[in-house]
Amino acid sequence: MTIEEAIKVSEFPSLEQKLSINLIYTHSWAYEQLQQFFGEHGLTSQQYNVLRILRGRYPEGYTTSEILERMMEKNAGVSRLVDRLVKKGLVVKRVSSIDKRLVDVVVSENALKIMEKMDMERIRIDEIYVNLNELEMQQLNELLDKLRG
Repeated sequence: MTIEEAIKVSEFPSLEQKLSINLIYTHSWAYEQLQQFFGEHGLTSQQYNVLRILRGRYPEGYTTSEILERMMEKNAGVSRLVDRLVKKGLVVKRVSSIDKRLVDVVVSENALKIMEKMDMERIRIDEIYVNLNELEMQQLNELLDKLRG
């Protein structure tokens, strides 16, 4: 389906405006698919992102500022996000061994089990790319990198 068909317009004032709207629309569509998947596991995309970051540093952890630096969606409320994950038993906070004024956040064993299950189900999410072959996915990744570059 073209972007024109999706939002029911016949044309755009410029190619740049069409691209902007297409990116926003496509982001929203993909984000909705991901939110549904994460929701089935009791998570939001931001919570999953934090767990993904922490899993990469398990069994150590990161401070909240280090988590923020690595997040896909920069969120100034990362402390509240971490607190919600603590309440769910998905992360543990402990005083940093390097600087007693800081807190390290570590992913819990329970979260690792949930993420392992999600990894096995991830193929469902990858199906949103079914209309692209491997070369097209590689090209799209390169173009998106170039756009931000």
